[in-house]
Amino acid sequence: QVQLVESGGGLVQAGGSLRLSCAGSGRTFSRYAMGWFRQAPGKEREFVVAIDWYGVSTYYADSVKGRFTISRDNAKNTVFLQMNDLKPEDTAVYYCAASHSWDSGTYNGNRYDSWGQGTQITVTS
Repeated sequence: QVQLVESGGGLVQAGGSLRLSCAGSGRTFSRYAMGWFRQAPGKEREFVVAIDWYGVSTYYADSVKGRFTISRDNAKNTVFLQMNDLKPEDTAVYYCAASHSWDSGTYNGNRYDSWGQGTQITVTS
């Protein structure tokens, strides 16, 4: 398994931007598809976005399309989540996760093998 550490969370006003990073350990990072999930207080964890091993294919939840952008740098074992036009409903703990799979089940958290500890994003109105 790969070890994952998120960073970049914080407090931002609505309409603002944040960039999350997720650093992975080990030499096998490029063999994992990577995803971002989030969980708001009192709500279930939800899928946000995922990217394939090569950084070519991506899959976004409808709620973040056009506002969030995922990218990865395999040379640095890092995946990024650029979040623009943030809304109060984006407030949640954001988790990155790694999966050996890339298919129609990519949105399913059960397909992911490793998870980071999470980073809090709070968007104020």
